[in-house]
Amino acid sequence: MLRYVFAVMLGAALVVPSTASAQSVQKDWDKAYDFSQLKTFSIKMGTSWGNQLSEERVSNDIAEALIERGWKRVPEGSGDAVVVLHGATQTKRNLNTFYDSWGGWGWSAGPGMASTTVSEYRVGTLVVDIFDAKTQKLAFRGTATDELSNNPAKNQKKSDKAAQKMFKDFPPSAKKS
Repeated sequence: MLRYVFAVMLGAALVVPSTASAQSVQKDWDKAYDFSQLKTFSIKMGTSWGNQLSEERVSNDIAEALIERGWKRVPEGSGDAVVVLHGATQTKRNLNTFYDSWGGWGWSAGPGMASTTVSEYRVGTLVVDIFDAKTQKLAFRGTATDELSNNPAKNQKKSDKAAQKMFKDFPPSAKKS
């Protein structure tokens, strides 16, 4: 019995780190770019991830984050900046195998039984590019990656959180030489 408990605990310890992850937000920008010249923006869908409701929600969260920082949203083609959204989702699978005795690993003479379960989860990445509309030069790129659940309310919270993290301390200031 003690071996069984140890095997289950070992299996759980190996599985938990691979399935637990936190939202990751990265940002990069042209350090010499003068963001103070940008006051208005439009949003454009670059790469659709196939969920119109989610795309609209993310677009609104990004717009809200920029508006909170003093920018104004304008119709496409008339802004100082063009914000382009790219999204990608895919289904990942995890295999979790648990043994009912040491025999499953070949460490004892007796036969062992094993059970394997498959768990699926959605992995999503959002890329937000901000281009200078006049020069068409990329000025800022933010990426957010996270596991997406099947719960729309959780996804909405994650979208808003990603937008807030991505645009914290935005607009960036140019480095002084």
